[in-house]
Amino acid sequence: MPALTTTSDGFLLHGEPFRIISGAIHYFRVHPDQWADRLRKARLMGLNTVETYLPWNLHEPEPGTLVLDGLLDLPRFLRLARAEGLRVLLRPGPYICAEWDDGGLPAWLISDPDIRLRTSDPRFTDAFDRYLDQLLPPLLPYLAANGGPVIAVQVENEYGAYGDDTAYLKHVEQALRSRGVDELLFTCDQANAGHLTAGSLPGTLSTATFGSRVDEHLAALRAHQPEGPLMCAEFWIGWFDHWGGPHHRRSAETAAADLDRLLSAGASVNIYMFHGGTNFGFTNGANHHHTYVPTITSYDYDAPLTESGDPGPKYHAFREVIARHAPVPDEPVPAPGPKLPPTTVDLDHRAPLLPYLRTLDGGTRTQDPVTMNELGVHTGHVLYRTTVPTAGDGLLHFGGGVGDRAQVFVDGASVGVLERERRDETLPVRVPHSGAVLEVLVENQGGVNYGPRIGAPKGLLGPVTFQGAALDGWECRPVPLGDLGAVPFGPSGAATDSVPAFHRGTFEVDVPADTFLSLPGWTKGQAWVNGFHLGRYWNRGPQRTLYVPGPVLRPGANELVLLELHATTGTRAQLTDTPDLGPEGQ
Repeated sequence: MPALTTTSDGFLLHGEPFRIISGAIHYFRVHPDQWADRLRKARLMGLNTVETYLPWNLHEPEPGTLVLDGLLDLPRFLRLARAEGLRVLLRPGPYICAEWDDGGLPAWLISDPDIRLRTSDPRFTDAFDRYLDQLLPPLLPYLAANGGPVIAVQVENEYGAYGDDTAYLKHVEQALRSRGVDELLFTCDQANAGHLTAGSLPGTLSTATFGSRVDEHLAALRAHQPEGPLMCAEFWIGWFDHWGGPHHRRSAETAAADLDRLLSAGASVNIYMFHGGTNFGFTNGANHHHTYVPTITSYDYDAPLTESGDPGPKYHAFREVIARHAPVPDEPVPAPGPKLPPTTVDLDHRAPLLPYLRTLDGGTRTQDPVTMNELGVHTGHVLYRTTVPTAGDGLLHFGGGVGDRAQVFVDGASVGVLERERRDETLPVRVPHSGAVLEVLVENQGGVNYGPRIGAPKGLLGPVTFQGAALDGWECRPVPLGDLGAVPFGPSGAATDSVPAFHRGTFEVDVPADTFLSLPGWTKGQAWVNGFHLGRYWNRGPQRTLYVPGPVLRPGANELVLLELHATTGTRAQLTDTPDLGPEGQ
């Protein structure tokens, strides 16, 4: 029997009245050594529950594998939540949205262009079933029925915004039930009649998502579901940012007032986000409505707990609101955590990218360029290389465009950039001689995480022509970024040419603490500290610093590596004690 059950207007936990006051923390966006700190701060704000998605694409990076360690050690996260006295809501998908690469669907699965995602297509449901066969056995001990913290599990995610295949939702429900998930199941949809109807499942609790107009949205949920608990499963108290857009902020006062309205109505709530964290590495998603726009590295979300885990204005305001409706621990609000003293890092070693890649074995040779998906490359960059048989001025045309951003070089010299965001397909170039080498460095800037374009291919998307003639005989090479120790660094010297290059420097730390990487004068690329992939930087903004978790630092010498894709006006970076996520906007 599930530990959490429903009445005509609320929940019972082990037979006693219980209101869910929850906040979202995605374990995979937080350094594992900081999980306990974030969970303690959740309890101290007055939360009795935390919620998290599960990213299928990271837990099963290749078919038949299961990763449950490091950032993905969900059993450890659940043990820490239980030790803190917190309940847990699990949202295993298969689709999670979450501003996450491809909405959490594995690239190896969606590379099949004919698969019908999030439907009863057996190619999709069979893959999810096999994933659950691996995933659920190590998680079952953490269900509330077995003494664990997990009190409810979500079926799919905002499905009403995508489809209306009720048989598919029933399959997901039965896939969970048949593998031992006896806890309460729920669906979650935007609070309008169409989405709630398409995304609901008879016999499963319906919940809603919204960030304002509380009375109106609760009324829509009640009209859809005349009996049962009212719950906002995603109470949006901030928002995410795209590269080139503003930094979104929402006032603590308005968010707290809406939280008070929710709780005064007797509803349960999951605050999205309580602590946003970071899109480390290549994990950020993207949106594509009118055009493609990738999400930034920070997932701060203007949440109560900042990206670096410090209580912000919403933390204090929400704690006061929660105290009017439920017990709040009689303990002081945590102080901001220590920060590293401001530090300058000299990146005095360098390795140009293209010459390095030309020395490597293992490229794939094809007559025509193929997509990253066809190469089995899920993230990062691919270098495409061929020769141009004709000299002169002309148009270089990329059939179908690029996914997502391409830097074009002729005989090693940069000749331009094409972006999916601008729908670029053509570049005027001068080819100096017959047989000139054409290289195209393509970056996957993140898979679309919402809507019908999930799984859109990356890389070169069609034939490439020059002066109308097709170019063939391609070498396609992934850029290896897993082992930076193989990069042949040498002293930077006075080199200032504007070519893609790795840069490396070291800095000393007395006592490790959180810090923020500032890169004035740098253009676009990736950053690593001691081999930990912090994520993307881009002077397009709005984000101007990258969060460096204290646990990735060590006493003594530390290493910073950048892959700068364009140019830099200097060879220094700054570690600061203050984040800069850019100018505000709405």
